[in-house]
Amino acid sequence: MSLHPLDPLTPDEIVAVCAVVRKHVVTTTDVKALKFATCYLLPPPKKAVLAFLGIPLAPGAKPEAPVSITRKAEVDFIDLVTGRSYNVILSLHEAVWSVDTLDLLDEGAQPAITNEELNYCEVVIRADERVQQIAKDIGILPEQLYCEGWSIGYDDRFAVSYRLQQCMMFARFGQDENHYAHPLDFVIVYDSNAEKVLHIEYPPHYKNTPNGPQLSNPDTKLPELGGDHLAVSGRDRIIPPKAPFNFLSDLMQADGQKLREAPKPLHIVQPEGVSFKLDGKQLEWQNWKMHIGFSPREGVALSTVTYNDHGEIRPVLYRASLAEMVVPYAAPEYPHGRKFAFDSGEYGMGAMASELSLGCDCLGQIHYMDGAYVLHDGTAHVIKNAICIHEEDAGVLWKHTDFRPNGRGTTIRRRRLVVSMVSTLANYEYIFNWMFYQDGTIEFEIRLTGVLQVYVAAEGENPPNGILVAPQVNAQYHQHIFSVRVDPMVDGLNNSLIETDITPSPFPAGSKENHAGNAFIATDTIVKTESGRDFPPLGTERRWRVVNPARTHYSSGQHAGYSLNIRTATVQLMTTHDGWVGKRAPFTKKPVWVVKDVEGAKGGRVWPAGKYVPQTKEAPADSVSEWIKGEKDIENEDLLVYLTIGATHIPRPEDWPVMPVEHLSIVFKPISFFKYNPSMDVPVSLDTHSVPALNGRACH
Repeated sequence: MSLHPLDPLTPDEIVAVCAVVRKHVVTTTDVKALKFATCYLLPPPKKAVLAFLGIPLAPGAKPEAPVSITRKAEVDFIDLVTGRSYNVILSLHEAVWSVDTLDLLDEGAQPAITNEELNYCEVVIRADERVQQIAKDIGILPEQLYCEGWSIGYDDRFAVSYRLQQCMMFARFGQDENHYAHPLDFVIVYDSNAEKVLHIEYPPHYKNTPNGPQLSNPDTKLPELGGDHLAVSGRDRIIPPKAPFNFLSDLMQADGQKLREAPKPLHIVQPEGVSFKLDGKQLEWQNWKMHIGFSPREGVALSTVTYNDHGEIRPVLYRASLAEMVVPYAAPEYPHGRKFAFDSGEYGMGAMASELSLGCDCLGQIHYMDGAYVLHDGTAHVIKNAICIHEEDAGVLWKHTDFRPNGRGTTIRRRRLVVSMVSTLANYEYIFNWMFYQDGTIEFEIRLTGVLQVYVAAEGENPPNGILVAPQVNAQYHQHIFSVRVDPMVDGLNNSLIETDITPSPFPAGSKENHAGNAFIATDTIVKTESGRDFPPLGTERRWRVVNPARTHYSSGQHAGYSLNIRTATVQLMTTHDGWVGKRAPFTKKPVWVVKDVEGAKGGRVWPAGKYVPQTKEAPADSVSEWIKGEKDIENEDLLVYLTIGATHIPRPEDWPVMPVEHLSIVFKPISFFKYNPSMDVPVSLDTHSVPALNGRACH
């Protein structure tokens, strides 16, 4: 058994669990053939974990007495004959796994699409004679065909027994060439269980008219499936663009592009080693202590985050992770309206994690952690170096100088600890950085890069919902909307959410209350019941913080708390709220959701868009927009907060062929949590390797 109750399943445990499931299925059911889709740790009860770690439940309280913790696993598998999905819960007793429950999921419920399914669809599509013929019609050979499978999301024409992918098609004309530069004019619908092409579709295109671009086929109804499952478009085929737009440096140089002169080397040097310590997956650094976990769905998951405040261990977060995200595209013409990938729920950020490279993805002295997920046959795939842990200089922490003659001053450099992961979701890369600072601040940063998802445009076509980043290469408008799950534990489990509105004073200039007209006020409101919190009205700045009513600051009189600062990353859903995206991803409609945590035998309240996301038509009962309808009391309770952040991407030619990173971040900052600035005890440091750079001039 693992030393820590939150450690993810090891590769050996994944193999052992799946072997027990397979034997149980063979002996107790009529399932003839199966493939595994997920296998992961089912977390133990929260209070049991806190007792195991000796973390108190309230300010000044003693930790609860430890209780026995049973290690549990959860598995989803698919019956390859019927297409139905099953969920299995197992427990570990005396080093032996046994099945607790085996449940047949509702018809149509689909676990996340696997890497094996995404990769194999390309093999099948290349071998399909119909696909070969329509590719030949536009000059593409079978070996030049490349595809990217997406969950189809929403299409009533196909039976729910199908496990569907919609495959975006591209051509590649050389080894490792950028195939996104050569988008093709058809989309394939593919069944992952039967491993066959079901349907081929040709999106309509726009014709230029005096009244602007008009669809060549304005019929908004879904075309019916023919007897051979081929749709007839009635429009001219489009030869794909051939111009290369490579991003690998050797191919760029072969194309005749000269690289700029490289900057001089810049080295990160820690001659005495790193300042963090690891005990298994428990990490300690500069008063912080936490558990670093890995989930095939969420990727990095941080748990039991505490801060040592002059000898008092003060809990801050029980758990924090990326719980869901959706990427809706804006092109309305069929079938582009189906393009809104749930990159976490439909594929898994952890399963898509990249193997990080020393001296490239992370600089300095690095510690790596591996990740693992299950393969169809029940074996484990290990992602080497999935998580990177390192330290960074982060500028000035604080500084002040007495301006008077001979006045003294001091500058304290800021160091931060970074826990990071990179996920590649087909064309896009997401870089996730959890950053811890010496002043008690936590920052969750998302960096977006990679290649734009593109579709071919006819010559002279000017699509209204996209940008031609290169001739005939249409990058459609889209959004990236993330849901960050925060399980707060500010000085204990019983917390409240405070909503603060900052507004101009209600009193006019010239009044005794606001004589100069300069006053503005901050009004706090305790959120008393489960709800989705609204964006602020015009002229109001709205903030949120989690507080512990059992602890009050000696001077401010406020309850000890942590802010949830999302102001620099707020995004509003641009699709209609009653459309396909709005129905399937209602978490996108509010910047903050707050509910009471309800733990259950199968994990409780975790996934804001539901546990099983592929091919849903709307968010299920087990989703955040439904949870709030219970209107449970959340004042001074065990809370869950879901923060909605994101970006609306109107592509630029400068985003092509690879997009420079875009930054989003959430900042968790203490408010009346510490007596005063907790970083006052950070020592002065002087970097003896810093020297004047030009002409011997030094800073004064």
